[in-house]
Amino acid sequence: MTFLTPEALGLLVLLPVAVAAYILILRRRSRAAVRYSSLAPVKAALGTGQKIRRHVPPALFLAALAAMLVALARPAAVVTLPTDHETVILAIDISASMRAEDVKPTRLAAAQTAAKTFIAGTPRSMRVGIVAFAGSAALVQPPTANRDDARAAVDRLQLDNATAIGSGILASLKAIFPDQEFELPGWGAPAGLPGEPKKEAREPVPPGSYKSAAIILLTDGQSTVGPDPLEAARLAAARGVRVFTVGVGTPDGQNVEGEGWSVHVSLDDSALKAIADLTRGDYFFAGNAPDLKKIYAGLNSKMALERKETEITALFTALAAVLSLVAATLSLLWFNRLL
Repeated sequence: MTFLTPEALGLLVLLPVAVAAYILILRRRSRAAVRYSSLAPVKAALGTGQKIRRHVPPALFLAALAAMLVALARPAAVVTLPTDHETVILAIDISASMRAEDVKPTRLAAAQTAAKTFIAGTPRSMRVGIVAFAGSAALVQPPTANRDDARAAVDRLQLDNATAIGSGILASLKAIFPDQEFELPGWGAPAGLPGEPKKEAREPVPPGSYKSAAIILLTDGQSTVGPDPLEAARLAAARGVRVFTVGVGTPDGQNVEGEGWSVHVSLDDSALKAIADLTRGDYFFAGNAPDLKKIYAGLNSKMALERKETEITALFTALAAVLSLVAATLSLLWFNRLL
């Protein structure tokens, strides 16, 4: 736990002063009681329990005072809270290498199943968009709260040639910020929402600071054409959008055959780790279909809940109020007085 105004903790020195004052008052009362010998039988009749009970309300009030003083220091802690994510873009690789069967039944089929499970588990307030990329990228489903439309878009994915991971990232950014253009030297803007007049780009923000949207990028990590994936990731980082990357496949890979051609495909996760690192996202390795489902389930939780540091002054203030109320109530019930 940290404190936003730690200097206020110096007021805690008042606690031992309050304890000393309480002890002093008790001693004065004891000396005064000695003058009246007739009170001795009454005190004996009270018993040990009654003697202890008279200290409970003051002790509770002291604890309330401590909580109030800590509240003045504005404590903060890392807690799990609902995220602010309003939009999640699933960017899915549909290149020919995704037909590999090292992840059963195929990499693409396993990705489709996991993606549909993810969509079904997202909060109803969250919009989900689908980007498909191979040699180019396209927004096949604009962000929507309609889960049936999003799942249908995943079902419609078909394999194509080449892999342009950079284009997949740019198309995802275009879906999040439709009023902006995302271009890299030598490359035009990717396919996305209908074009609008180009506007000035926003000023760069800290990576990972944009909490309203995130991108989940699934691929085997072998970019063959299109913009540099790392340069595209830097554009995402400059707008604060986190990119969570999922590498699907096995390091050994396998041979994939087509019409008159055969190529060996294996997972290349170096670029995916770099993309996640640049954008303050996370990288996940999926070597089989069950792992892929678990990863998407974990991402679902991450999209709905997030651990972050937040001020918890209200918690200590409420604790102080409750302790004060209990102390006053017990004092009235037991002794017909307030403390």
